[in-house]
Amino acid sequence: MCGIAVSVGPEADPAVFRRMLAVLAPRGEVTEVRYETGLLVGTRRLRVVDRDRAVQPWTSADERWLLCYNGEVFNHRELRAELLRHGHTFRTDGDTEVVLAAFERWGEDAVGRLRGEYAFVVVERATGRVYLARDPLGVKPLYWTRKPGCLHLASEVKALVGYGAPIGEVPPGHHGWADADGHLRLRPHVDLLALGDGPPPIDDPDEAALLVRAAVRDSIRARVDTDLTVGVVLSGGLDSSIVLRHVRETHPDCVAVTVGVPDSPDVAYARRLAADLGVPHEVVELRPRDIRLADIREAIRLSELTEYGDIINAVVSVPLFRRLRQLGVKVALTGDGSDELFGGYPMYHEVGPAASRRLFLHKISNLGRTELQRVDRTSMGHGVETRVPFLDLSVVELAMRLALSLKMRDGQEKWILRRAFADVLPDYVRRRPKNPMSYSSGLHERARLYKPFFARLHRSFGYHLLDPVRRDFDTVLTRCGNDLDRAIAQGQARPDYTVLEHARDLVGAAKWNAAPMVRRLVGPRRTRGDEAPLPG
Repeated sequence: MCGIAVSVGPEADPAVFRRMLAVLAPRGEVTEVRYETGLLVGTRRLRVVDRDRAVQPWTSADERWLLCYNGEVFNHRELRAELLRHGHTFRTDGDTEVVLAAFERWGEDAVGRLRGEYAFVVVERATGRVYLARDPLGVKPLYWTRKPGCLHLASEVKALVGYGAPIGEVPPGHHGWADADGHLRLRPHVDLLALGDGPPPIDDPDEAALLVRAAVRDSIRARVDTDLTVGVVLSGGLDSSIVLRHVRETHPDCVAVTVGVPDSPDVAYARRLAADLGVPHEVVELRPRDIRLADIREAIRLSELTEYGDIINAVVSVPLFRRLRQLGVKVALTGDGSDELFGGYPMYHEVGPAASRRLFLHKISNLGRTELQRVDRTSMGHGVETRVPFLDLSVVELAMRLALSLKMRDGQEKWILRRAFADVLPDYVRRRPKNPMSYSSGLHERARLYKPFFARLHRSFGYHLLDPVRRDFDTVLTRCGNDLDRAIAQGQARPDYTVLEHARDLVGAAKWNAAPMVRRLVGPRRTRGDEAPLPG
């Protein structure tokens, strides 16, 4: 994966472009550029597939097209075989060349054949026309801004803020063209709000379990097709445990990494599972008192996020991916997206089936600017390519066909996921309820102390040129009784928290953070014999 930067137009400035590309340096290992009159193109490439020959920007054999590409296409071998039958010849074994060859062969229809996590730009060199595309769920980012005489595109907002102009985002699942004047015409190549509409719904538990298991396993298999060590972000919960179990089975050269308070249940569960599977395990110990304003600032700088809760989660993610990079890991898998698909949030089960489906689709269509943005920025900010197997389009489409009764049953969330992997997961994982790490360990409450600073820090980096910080949508939704239309209207009417709400939040967080200090002062000293036992 890479950080990509493109400037197209007669006013393209090499000096300004170099600064733009330099901002993206953490996303890769090598800088590769091409300068032409009115066209400046570059990548900061993380070498993963065909590391020596898959250089960028990649140019078609006839020199007509030029590709700047961020991401991975997991079915590139199948596409290569099909393109070979059509007479195409290849110079590398990588997916970069396959993406451009697919575009040459099938034009705009090529994106319908790509199975992956990607964002790319194709430039017609003679005319300056630009084709843009982003993967269905928005795992990989792409932004743009326009100044007179030039269109600028980049993988991150921070690369574009120097222009001082409004910044736009290529939405997940969209593609289209920008003309020579820099005007974009984008449309969806995947309709996220219609996923699962076509085929009949699935309500049989046995059929659903078989299909879920097959789809998730195949998605994980596709994402560990590499000769590099694979990292797994392990929380000790259901989703990441499923990922680790199958990565260990498919790609034995793997390592698990967990971040958390040393004696927290999350760390204990993760340690036990990694030991049971025989997987090397690294724990990044993080205590609430370790989180300072500087950590908040760095998390905001890296993540560019626009909701308070996502920023708090990014604070915890930063040290985890920093440690992965220190271990030399360049490819990692996470369990992100499973809660959104399989009913891991109470709100899905507090409304009727039709309203619940709308909530599912709303959550999924916004992952590109929330959870997936956090994962991309905090991982790629340390040169780690993170893959999300639960958000393969095949898994998403299947999940949207499942009856709601299969997702919550007998008071247990993600019931069908537990059923599908019942024979390969230990009972202590399968029966464990959802317990988000940052909340259960106190890290969330520590970061919450600094919430009044979030918006100001966000503006200081110029990120408001895309979008200002706003209230957490889940909070608004809860206050609106899970009425989606009402919550959207309220979010638009009052985007940010009031001063009074911030004050109440700050008081609550301060009380929570003061409690452990009081307990330490008045409570008995702990000895080694008092340490919390592993779950059993």
